[in-house]
Amino acid sequence: MKQPQYRSGVLALCLMSLAACAPGADLPPVPPAYTGPYLLGAGDDIRMITFGDATLTGTFSVDESGRVGLPLLGPVNAAGLTTAQLQTDIIDALKRKKLYNNPSVVIEVASRRPVFVLGEVQKPGGFPFEPDMSVRSAIALAGGFTYRAYKNRVEIVRKTSTGKVKGQATPDAPLQPGDEVTALERHF
Repeated sequence: MKQPQYRSGVLALCLMSLAACAPGADLPPVPPAYTGPYLLGAGDDIRMITFGDATLTGTFSVDESGRVGLPLLGPVNAAGLTTAQLQTDIIDALKRKKLYNNPSVVIEVASRRPVFVLGEVQKPGGFPFEPDMSVRSAIALAGGFTYRAYKNRVEIVRKTSTGKVKGQATPDAPLQPGDEVTALERHF
């Protein structure tokens, strides 16, 4: 009578060991995606409209150091700021340099930094980030999984305040701009 229990115990042990051997199982969970207002960072493009001055109106890129080079003002720090905060900083700088008494400036995000999808997908590459983007939607932009892909878990490299962190996530996990998603290869 003890044989069936023994067999079910062996089966459970085999299944647990297979799950532990699944691709990415040794990675910790990726830190949660930032869900607050959009913060500017390197690789973003902003559109600045300065009413009454065409030289201060245009699209500008946030460089690797987190700054935006603006006419008349030079480099302005943008990394980690919302568009409203950057707008206030630019208005203050224009007043401080006595270029305008009452400047009217509007800042908006022209394009967000991309999400990179690598590994076992049809078309790896960088794709524009969209609000509420999930791993699944990024994989879809990359043409879907290949037949060799492990579809239950991916690896994500995410920039945090302490540096880059590597972890695992499910296909429903939310992404943030700049994430690197790797579709893992399954073990046959």
